[in-house]
Amino acid sequence: MSFSPSSRARRVVAWLALVVMAAAGAAWWWNAGRPVPLPDAPSARIACVSYAPFRKPGETPLDPHAFVSPGRIDADLRALSARFDCVRTYSQGQGLSVVPEIAARYHMRVLMGIWLGSDRKANARQIALGIATARKYPQVLRGVVVGNEVLLRGDLSERELAGYLREVRAALPAAIPVTYADVWEFWLAHPALAGGVDFVTVHILPYWEDQPVPPEAAVQHVADVYARVEHAFPGKAVMIGETGWPSEGRPRRGAAASRVNEARYLREFLDYAASVHMPYNVIEAFDQPWKRAQEGTVGGYWGIFDAHAQPKFPMQGPVVEIPRWWLGWLAGALGAALFMLLGARQRRARGWRHALALALAGAAGGMALGWQVRQMLFACHDAWEWSVSGVAWLVALFTGVRLARWLAGRLAGAPYRRAPAGRWRSIWLFALALYGLLLVFDGRYRDFPLGLFALPCAGYALTAWLDARVRAPSRETLFLAGCLPLLGGASVALELGLDPATWWWLALNLALALPVVVAWAHSRSGLVTARTMLGVSS
Repeated sequence: MSFSPSSRARRVVAWLALVVMAAAGAAWWWNAGRPVPLPDAPSARIACVSYAPFRKPGETPLDPHAFVSPGRIDADLRALSARFDCVRTYSQGQGLSVVPEIAARYHMRVLMGIWLGSDRKANARQIALGIATARKYPQVLRGVVVGNEVLLRGDLSERELAGYLREVRAALPAAIPVTYADVWEFWLAHPALAGGVDFVTVHILPYWEDQPVPPEAAVQHVADVYARVEHAFPGKAVMIGETGWPSEGRPRRGAAASRVNEARYLREFLDYAASVHMPYNVIEAFDQPWKRAQEGTVGGYWGIFDAHAQPKFPMQGPVVEIPRWWLGWLAGALGAALFMLLGARQRRARGWRHALALALAGAAGGMALGWQVRQMLFACHDAWEWSVSGVAWLVALFTGVRLARWLAGRLAGAPYRRAPAGRWRSIWLFALALYGLLLVFDGRYRDFPLGLFALPCAGYALTAWLDARVRAPSRETLFLAGCLPLLGGASVALELGLDPATWWWLALNLALALPVVVAWAHSRSGLVTARTMLGVSS
């Protein structure tokens, strides 16, 4: 005989679940607003920083017609000169050729970039511009970087890249160093390139490693890699051309993108670099929203300053992850009020228990959807993404209100009415399965929309728990429900169980899928019992 909790016991569990979810949401937002003690940086001043002016809405260097005025570049460099001794650029044209001239006004040096890609004509224009600029402002240049991660992207072969290096080296005075920049593994894989450069420029980004490095071990990782590269190129100077940490975006195993982790890494790295007199460049000065189209949310948030040129954190003292954390509580209060307002018009409204259930569900749902709005503000980069995310957010809210009204009625002792499942639950099963497939097979740059799916997953789990009448699911619904635990488990496995977001994602998958599987099992059990009884009676 199987054990089935009484109706009273089920209501107690449901009440407890609502209280826990509301309290957990409030605790998460409160904790995100607590100051986190961190080691201080040795100085607020930084040797060199990557600079690109394309930070306003719609701006991107991928637009061949993009142009940034000298006035804007002047304002940027004037502000940056208070914190940085040098800026690194990545390309010529689009207004960037004036950077050395303007940097000289503010006593800054420039690590000037020449962008190389697969387009040979564009490469020729870049090299011609770069050579002309370098010859005009030799005293300002710390070096000329011929190509950035060309081998990593597969745009050029080693032989082609070496030819461009020889061309630039032959055209410039010996006093201007020439280098090439790529991730450290590609330098080790192409050691012959060292013969064509005056110093080796490597990128060491612990977050982006094939085996992501958590922030507490990141600086030691940089030190180990730097020593390995120095050993591979004896007698050749080595510079770190890019290192840094993102403040927003999906975690990668134990490497979480966050404001606190960015501040921690940068402070600890600067302290280490100063202790060993390491030449370095930090990526990057300003957040670059355009990068989200290529690298997901995380691509746009490597800046020390945000897209509005405001510092994201101090270099001394504690750091707060979400300074306006109280907005999460406000979202919870608004959610509670909205759910109670919409639920009060029910015929089944019954006193304080009904109102309390709506308030708890609304508070939990409001804080979850508030979290999702915050993620949307960082992640959405065009009208299409805002439209899709906005519609999904509204559907989640509609689903949450619909389920909360049914739950409140049951918890208030209203007469039984069938739980709202059917078509809408199938839609959410399909959406969760589809996004789960994307995370498993194309998830490198995708966020986990936990706030979006929290309402339908938790809501359908609770309604199934309180629904006394089990209905057999369709084969399509059962198939989708069977896929969800597998997809959620695959996300956990891909991150080696080190990413907490994947465990929450698996929990949401299970919350939506298990009631369907249980309903199918009960229906099969009832069918077997009915057949047995028919056999006995016959």
